[in-house]
Amino acid sequence: MDFIEKINQIVEPLNQWIVSTNDFLWGSILIVVLLGVGVYFTIRTKFVQVRYFKEMLRLLGDRGDKRNKKEKSISSFQAFCVSTAARVGIGNIVGVTIAIVMGGPGSVFWMWIVAIIGAASGFIESTLAQLYKEKAADGTYVGGPAYYMQKGLKSRWLGIIFAILITISFGLIFTAVQANTITMAVDTTFAFDRGTVGIILAAITGIVIFGGVTRIAKISEVIVPIMAVAYMAIAIFVIVTNLEAIPTVLGIIFQNAFGMEQIAGGTLGGVIALGVKRGLFSNEAGMGSAPNVAATAKVSHPVKQGLIQSLGVFTDTLLICSATAFMILLPVGGVIDPAGAEGITIVNNILVNELGTWAGVFLTICTTFFAFSTIVGCYYYGETNVEFLSKKRVYMTGYRLVVVGMVLFGAVAELAVVWNLADLFMGLMALVNLIAIVLLGKYAFKLLKDYDDQKKAGIIDPVFTIASMPELENVTEWDSYGDDDDDDFQPNTQVTYRPTNLAAAE
Repeated sequence: MDFIEKINQIVEPLNQWIVSTNDFLWGSILIVVLLGVGVYFTIRTKFVQVRYFKEMLRLLGDRGDKRNKKEKSISSFQAFCVSTAARVGIGNIVGVTIAIVMGGPGSVFWMWIVAIIGAASGFIESTLAQLYKEKAADGTYVGGPAYYMQKGLKSRWLGIIFAILITISFGLIFTAVQANTITMAVDTTFAFDRGTVGIILAAITGIVIFGGVTRIAKISEVIVPIMAVAYMAIAIFVIVTNLEAIPTVLGIIFQNAFGMEQIAGGTLGGVIALGVKRGLFSNEAGMGSAPNVAATAKVSHPVKQGLIQSLGVFTDTLLICSATAFMILLPVGGVIDPAGAEGITIVNNILVNELGTWAGVFLTICTTFFAFSTIVGCYYYGETNVEFLSKKRVYMTGYRLVVVGMVLFGAVAELAVVWNLADLFMGLMALVNLIAIVLLGKYAFKLLKDYDDQKKAGIIDPVFTIASMPELENVTEWDSYGDDDDDDFQPNTQVTYRPTNLAAAE
């Protein structure tokens, strides 16, 4: 405990500065920009996240074709699975809990709003990531905000800033958040010393990222979905056994979101801020993280991946985060009394009271698998952007060592400072990405019009080539769709329609 107390004493002054900066960033700038950009994209795309919802579900069945297998690229469906796995994790459990405890049940409503509006931003950023993707040496695709900033805005320096921010945010800070939750959960359930668990966790992380990422990732692909389904099953069970409390809890959520008590007490802004922050941390809409995965898919049209990632936002927040919120609020009638508990401890106590001691053990196991797989995923986001910055191996080695150190730091630090750091860098990262996608949004609008036109013409599976938008520069992967040796393939033989030029499209 002395070690943990010393660490916390050192970081407390830093935490105070971080809190002040966050108050300014989130209270004066980001909420307005985030919601404003989401509303702008929603209007300009004519509510694409609503009117194309059925199409999103259809695209889930797009498992790829023979070109995907031949090129060893992934399908739209696989990209959805990867990005959803990256989204679903501690933010869905601890983030929702923190928002409810600190901001009240009304923060859940604002998480829903962020998801609905933010899905349009998610559509734009992932569509752009597909447009400006490029092929790596091993034949796979790479891309993301750093790439569309460099290629679309012709601004490598902005791409560098974003690459640094996402490396710090995901590779360092978010890994600390995951480690923090693992050690707290293990300490709550098994009374293991957090410092000892942190050392073990840091050692395992080091082994994985220095050579075993592929093997552990394959195991996680099997284990994590099972844990996610099991977690949702328990949440549904808790909800079903407390159905009578649903009207009361819904009333409390809406009353708290707009209530006169919050307005009179000056806390309404805090409720909104917490809901927006925790919602963004969970679904990542507009943050610039999901596009790194969206760019890796092999699809016939960039809009497909934009729609798939919009669906991922809905799945994360409206489904899984809501399940967590109701699992927390229903058993207590919408009134939370944390009694000094933090984060995962609150969920643990509620599940133990509802289902018995075994539920706490199960939650700890789920949390550990969720968090560790997310640590590896967050590391990967950082790795790809470190490579964007420099190909020299010495930088990658240094990055990996710092990641291991951050895992140890997060394991023993106070929860508040870890989440505050996450809020700070997440906010800066989102701000840079939002500026970029607003500037490049016109190309996503034209791509959507191209998709709309083809669908109206009866084309089931729209196809895009660069010939449709000759004004584009630095786009390298859309000269054609299909392999050079597969000239006989005709993706749209039932309709011959192809728009010739979208340069004048609005």
